[in-house]
Amino acid sequence: MTTSPARTDLPLWPAPLAGGPLDATVEIPGSKSLTNRLLVLAALADGPGVLRGALRSRDADLMIAALRSLGATITEGDAPSTLHVTPGPVTGGVEIDCGLAGTVMRFLPPVAALADGPVRFDGDPQARVRPMLPVLAALHALGVTVSSDGPELPAHLPFTVHGRGHVAGGAVDVDASGSSQFVSALLLAAARFDRPLMLRHIGATLPSLPHIEMTVATLRDVGVRVDDSRDGIWEVTPGPIAARDVRVEPDLSNAAPFLAAALVSGGTVRVAGWPAETTQPGAMVPGLLERMGGTVSLDGDVLSVTGTGAVHGIDVDLHAGGELAPAFAALAALAHSPSRLRGIAHLRGHETDRLAALATEITRLGGRCEETRDGLVITPRPLHGATFRTYADHRMAHAGAIIGLRVPDVQVEDVATTAKTLPGFDRLWTRMLATGDEGA
Repeated sequence: MTTSPARTDLPLWPAPLAGGPLDATVEIPGSKSLTNRLLVLAALADGPGVLRGALRSRDADLMIAALRSLGATITEGDAPSTLHVTPGPVTGGVEIDCGLAGTVMRFLPPVAALADGPVRFDGDPQARVRPMLPVLAALHALGVTVSSDGPELPAHLPFTVHGRGHVAGGAVDVDASGSSQFVSALLLAAARFDRPLMLRHIGATLPSLPHIEMTVATLRDVGVRVDDSRDGIWEVTPGPIAARDVRVEPDLSNAAPFLAAALVSGGTVRVAGWPAETTQPGAMVPGLLERMGGTVSLDGDVLSVTGTGAVHGIDVDLHAGGELAPAFAALAALAHSPSRLRGIAHLRGHETDRLAALATEITRLGGRCEETRDGLVITPRPLHGATFRTYADHRMAHAGAIIGLRVPDVQVEDVATTAKTLPGFDRLWTRMLATGDEGA
């Protein structure tokens, strides 16, 4: 996979410099990963349920629209982040717009297999190069017909899942080396299969294991029996999915750039609502920031990170939290010693090839960032202002904003791409940099 071709028609956002030490509290919306898992399970549940504090972003709204097309009724409560979900029969004869949302394009084909007719999937141009074959091949092995314009089993969008109202279940192998979402997708729908699903991972590596653990925990919370006692094997027993009234945790990965700002600028940044226990990969953020020079404390549910403006290099395996790599690559580019980010080869198959994109953009600003087989080596050099391209990738925009805290004249291309998981990122960022505690 390669980065998208250059465009010259996208707006540029002048990344604001930090004027001094920070003192800000930032409210981070709900987790995209949890919101979209909970939406899928609520749409397949045995009765009406409620999600409170749900993320409202492009990814989440695409999931809501898709589940409505498939037969669920989803309405807003007193606030847009409160969603009332009433399940219905899974219906076919519809088309799903996946946008650039991996959770929509991967989680919903197994749901569509339960429909009473064909469901066509398509998305943004950048989405058409994201890998899909492992989950579609697994559905094919389970007896589900999947087609595209060619004679071969499709490996990318667009494609059509020909639902027959049920999925038999059984044993199936999947290579999830490219994305843990291939495993989560099959697990989320498996309680509605006719027979137990035994899912076996056969790839060489398994990235983002916390996301699979999140899926398993969420399934157990709604009463689904999941046996994950053997490494790389999951068994799901068919049965009811309990309707729930549940509150969604803040998105800890989206908190990463804001907390990183404390290290770059000095001072303190706080995030409220930090969970005491979580399956989110963003739980790694406090420990990583401590290793890079920050001081971290948790007072109730308020996480505080304090920095001095000095950033230490780091050698870290981010296999379990690859989505954090752009923010920590940006920090590494501002450090006083080299860094190595390992275990993230799978990022080549995200919204863009994140390894190539990070290497290109850090180098464009005068830094030295080299791709390895499974990651990046970043050797700090003096940086200068330039356009920081985002490749329609929200986390690339986060990286550009972090670098712009210290480097004058950084212009972040298409900062609005952050609406994928954090609408209004640029406004939250600017408020955080305001004097005093105006980010609250």
